[in-house]
Parts: sequence; structure tokens; C-alpha cells
Amino acid sequence: MKHILFFTFFLFSFSCFSQDYYGNSRERWLQKAEMYKPELTITEKKPLNIVEILPDDKAFQKFEARKLSPADALYTLPFREKKQVIIDFGEHITGYFSFSVRTTGRAADGPLRLKFTFGEVAAEVAANFNDYKGSLSRAWLQDETVTVMHAPQTITLPRRLSFRYVKIELLGCSPQYDFNIYDLCCKAQTSAQNVPAGLPENVSPMIREIDRVGLNTLKECMQTVFEDGPKRDQRLWIGDLYLQSLGNIFSYQQYDLTKRCLYLLAAMSHTNGYLHATVIEKPTPRAQEGQFLFEYALLFNVCLKDYLEATGDVETASELWPVAKRQLDIIRTYVLSNGLMDFEKLGKEWWIFFDWKENLHKEVAVQGFSIFALKESYKLAQWLGKENEVADLPGLFAKMSHAARKNFYDKKSGLFVGITNKQISCASQIWMILSGVASPGEGRKALSALDSTPEVCQPGTPYLYHYYIQSLIDCNMHRKAKEALTDYWGGMLNKGADTFWEVYNPGNDFISPYNFYPINSYCHAWSCTPVYFIRKYTEVFQ
Repeated sequence: MKHILFFTFFLFSFSCFSQDYYGNSRERWLQKAEMYKPELTITEKKPLNIVEILPDDKAFQKFEARKLSPADALYTLPFREKKQVIIDFGEHITGYFSFSVRTTGRAADGPLRLKFTFGEVAAEVAANFNDYKGSLSRAWLQDETVTVMHAPQTITLPRRLSFRYVKIELLGCSPQYDFNIYDLCCKAQTSAQNVPAGLPENVSPMIREIDRVGLNTLKECMQTVFEDGPKRDQRLWIGDLYLQSLGNIFSYQQYDLTKRCLYLLAAMSHTNGYLHATVIEKPTPRAQEGQFLFEYALLFNVCLKDYLEATGDVETASELWPVAKRQLDIIRTYVLSNGLMDFEKLGKEWWIFFDWKENLHKEVAVQGFSIFALKESYKLAQWLGKENEVADLPGLFAKMSHAARKNFYDKKSGLFVGITNKQISCASQIWMILSGVASPGEGRKALSALDSTPEVCQPGTPYLYHYYIQSLIDCNMHRKAKEALTDYWGGMLNKGADTFWEVYNPGNDFISPYNFYPINSYCHAWSCTPVYFIRKYTEVFQ
């Protein structure tokens, strides 16, 4: 999901830490993470249809699946002459795929070699993987070659897969016998067990459908951690966790999974006390070392605060408070005497994300997000009665807010603009609003001005679009918020989405942060948040 960045900054700046910042707490945190590891629910899924995938200029990524016959027709089909078939399971599923092979007539006198290609969307199984030049490992692509030495036999692929479509190709077999492929099955898995409450009958069909697909997106990502994507990267990222936890609060309400993720992140933090942005869970939990992402580290605090508010679990929040408190030192390290964040230095020493948008200038967003994180962290401290431990925060975020208004706010246009780059971006306005630097009235003016301003840097993913919807709500632009949510996530629905995607640009179906669109995640955690909006802000969306 994310680029791997390694910063030599950490090798020098924190060499003074000869001992672990958290002492002996890590082992206890890891034990608690294991204690809250959920049981997976296994459901047997069968394919529905044999389909053909054909070029179609009007379809998403210019390919469309069209039904040929029920899937059962495959089971009596002599496969040696057919050579290829595409199966549709009718829904997005995550789990372990199995199939059976039997001979028809003569006994097998040699092995079979079959190739399976799995796709979350139709174009994925139609794509040519041979000339892959993407920036992520080629191995993430879901194609597997299987040699069947004996028939009859049932084979389960060892790799967990995430898909709707399966293309089966015959690569080699003896001309002396034919065979059937039959009993295709996927043992789908998720840790989502609770049944979310239904929506009222008067909810519009589009909002109802967005909610349903959002729930399915969240469910597929709920494994033994909140994964970012069940196809890729299959791991825990703090930014995704924060948005998943919001959706979970208003749907499945499986708080032990949130608790497990928080403890894992704490246990796998760097010895200097700062959080790695991501944890790889298997075969044993480990951090993706060197992966330090500025806003993700601080979103841990916000996620912990929201968890505490939702559950009242003071014990967990108190135990993890030292981790949250330590992340605040990131901001303290980079804030200048004038109240502005040292954006240039921060960018050299941390990965600053905010969105998959290469030309996005992030100076204003960094300032706004830092203020937002400080305020949310102070709320956490208040919940825990720890205000005295962070007594500097109110003065700090007040000073930073004043600096933001003084240096970034253009009263004439009503927009927030950076010093080092005059780019007009949605991200800048969003984080000035969510931080409270902009009043609701100023926020409405800024967001409205974006519609008539040329060359605005727009959100590139559902991740930043989530914060855009939240900023609209915070500015009491409720009608606009509903329209934006319906247009954006409804746009994915209109293009055939079973689950919501990692990246979505209504004008470019082939956009990819990895230079190869089939490796995009078409079931992605940070896209699930319509569930949160629809179910929390009922007066807006229901």
C-alpha cells in the first residue's frame, strides 16, 4: 500500500537511547494483543456462473463480465479441449480456494499443469501480468501455477486470496486422457461476527447500497487484525486502523479487535518510543522497520481517544497513554518559535503522506493536522485525568493556530495557502477546518471557493475524501456532504464495485500509485467510512 522509506535521521537522532523507551512493557502489550486475537468465522462459498470477460469501452477499466452458464456446467466439461474458463463467485470473498480434478475415461498417465488467476474486478483477470513493471512486488499479483500429479485429487492453494473472479488455464497435460475440474470452493474468512443494525426503511436506495458495500469492505478487512487490504498488503496500518475503528464503532462494534491492534502497534514501536506506521502480523508480529509516517504516528492518539469514548475502557487507554504521550514529542521537535511546523526539516526526516497525490504540497496540511492531533490528544488526557502531564498543549495549539491564520490565510479569497508553494489544495482547507483554525463560516467560504478556483489539487483517494466529507459536516454543509458522499462512493457502485477501492478518480479508471492498476487493492480499509458517516450523522444521510 505504501512506499517503503528509510530515514537515516533515526540512526543519528536517537542513538542516545541505549535502553528501550518503554522498558518491560512490550512483552505485556504483546501478550494482551494475543489475548484479544479473534476467532475467524469460516463460510463455504461456491461459484455462481461461468463468464466471459470482454472489452467494453463503457465498463470499468474497459472490461465487463458477461454470464455464459451456471458454474455447475464446468463440472462435466472435458477441460483438455476447452483449455480456459472464467468463474464468477458473484461477490468479493477472502479465504482459501480449493478445487478437485478427476479423469474422464482413461486413467491419468501424466501430470496436469494449471494456472489460476484471481481478480477482485473483471479487468484484473483480463490483464497481462507478463510485462509487469510496477513498483511493488510482482508476487502480490494473484496468479498461481499448480501441477497436479495424480487424479482424482482435491487441492487447496496455500495462499490466502481475495477475489470475485477466477480464470483457470490449462498449461499442459497428456493427450491420452481428459479430465474435469469440479467442486470449486472458497472457505471465506472474517472476524466480523456481530450483525450491524439495519437502516430505517425511508433511507434512499443509493445510501442503503453504499452502506451495504461499505460494511462488506470493512468485513473483508476484519481478519485477525484490521488489515488495510485483504489482497494487498494484508497488514495493519495506523491510518487505515483509525478509519476502520470509526466504522466499527457504528457497525460491528467488535472492540477487542481495535484493542488488539493498539496493543500490537505499541509493542512493535521503535526503541525510541515512536510508532512504526505498520505492523506485519505473520508468522510472528514485527514492525516494518524504518517505516515512520508522521501523521499515522499521531493518529494512534486519536484512535485511542475514540476507542476510550466508545467503550469506557480506561484500563487499556491508561496503559497505552505513555505511547500516546510520546508521539506528541514529534510535534514538539519540529514546531518553531513562531508557531509554524518546520515543514522542510520534517519532510526530510519523516514520510508525510495525507494522500496518494504526487503533486500535493503538504505544508498547510501538516500545520493543521498537528493542531488537530494536539487537541485530540489533550481530550484523551482529560478523559484519563492526565492533563498535568501535557499542560503545555493548550498553549501550544493556540500558538500554532495563531501562526496558521497569520501565515496561511488569504482573507480576500477565503483560502488557506502555503508559504513555500502557492498551490490551492483540498487538503489544506480540510485540515485548517478539522483543526479548528478556520471557523465554520470560514470553512464554508473556503470549501465553496474551491468549486470556482482553477487548478485545485483534488483528493486522489477515498482516504483524503473521508476527511473532506468530515470537513463539510463540521462546516454544516450537510447537503453538500451527502451529495459528495453519494457521488464519490456511488460512482464506484455505478462502476460495479462489490467492495470499495484503494484509489478512485472518477475521470481515470486506470490510476495507480504503483504504476500498474491490477495491483491496486479493490477492497481497501480506508474506503469503508461511508458506514461511519451514514450511521453517525443520521440527520444528514438517512
